[in-house]
Amino acid sequence: MNLRKPICIKAASTPNRSLSPIKSFIKTICLSLLVVVTCLSVSVLPAQAGLPPGNAVTDGAALLRYSLPIDSPEIRKVQGELEGISQWLRSKRWGPIKKDLTRVERLLDRKHDAILAAVPAERQAAAEEIIDSLRSGLEPIRSAIAAEDKEAVWIERKNLLDQVGALEELMVDGYPFEVPEEYSNLPQLKGRATVEFETTKGSVTVVADGYSAPVTAGNFIDLVSKKFYDDMPFIRAEDFYVLQTGDPEGPEEGYIDPKTNEYRAIPMEILVKGDDEPIYGYTLEEIGQYMDEPILPFNSYGSLALARPGDDNNGGSSQFFFFLFEAELTPAGRNMLDGRYAVFGYTIEGKEVLRQLTQEDKIISAKVVDGLDHLVAPKV
Repeated sequence: MNLRKPICIKAASTPNRSLSPIKSFIKTICLSLLVVVTCLSVSVLPAQAGLPPGNAVTDGAALLRYSLPIDSPEIRKVQGELEGISQWLRSKRWGPIKKDLTRVERLLDRKHDAILAAVPAERQAAAEEIIDSLRSGLEPIRSAIAAEDKEAVWIERKNLLDQVGALEELMVDGYPFEVPEEYSNLPQLKGRATVEFETTKGSVTVVADGYSAPVTAGNFIDLVSKKFYDDMPFIRAEDFYVLQTGDPEGPEEGYIDPKTNEYRAIPMEILVKGDDEPIYGYTLEEIGQYMDEPILPFNSYGSLALARPGDDNNGGSSQFFFFLFEAELTPAGRNMLDGRYAVFGYTIEGKEVLRQLTQEDKIISAKVVDGLDHLVAPKV
């Protein structure tokens, strides 16, 4: 069982660090074309299955916001207007940005009661404070727009979206589904947790999403809390593809539970848009759902996913990888990894560090900085 090569399609080989800039550029373009062509040429897919229409979301923080199990079209509209500012900001179109902010202000005023009603009663006071803060936060971003200060607009927009995310998290009322009893022997994350990695090249922060992948994320957070990944080397680093770690010293390729002295195997776990609970044990292709979109797709640079043997859907354990996805090189949307590997989180800080890490580097330490209380221990 070899988890060092977890990806089914071989879009890249181990990078040659002596490549000249021109050769490196050519390699990049070829890799991009290979991934796109591969994605569009799966024999059983109809023509429209290649890439979804519209602009795919490629920001990890945005994907985490959209994946929260809430039902509030009003706050989603607020979020959408703020997320949409990015397309105008890239081309410095200040007029459309002003219009988006005006719509946000109207939504916060006119839909205030509906937004608040989506929050459980015991949290509404906290929600009211966030709504007030969102209103007051519109003035700094407007000032930045007036000064045509692109960087300041990015910063203020992020501040507003962070608050929207906090408000949306207050709307989550209980855990959305029951994990099958057969996985009760595994740790589960009933919510979200934030992990900070200190590596030999700098810090990387990720959020594990237990709302969409409770078993996969629970296994990861449990191992982080056990210091399993401290002093752990990266075993695979391929430009524009993957950065992988989690292989312990010795013959074993995963985590051996000291209580049972057995390999802890984690099942394939994918929550599809429109479904009430994840699919376990199968890839989407195997059950004929290759057109379905996972709630957590491989859209964002630094998507966090569980590695597994190519011939065993349920053979993942401690090894995981960051997907080094460049939206500028490869169009976002359905790709050959969605539905074949389980994403369980996203990188929210330190993407520039991921770009620098190689097989010569390692994780110095990993710690859970928020959300450890959402981890549920296995049943004995």
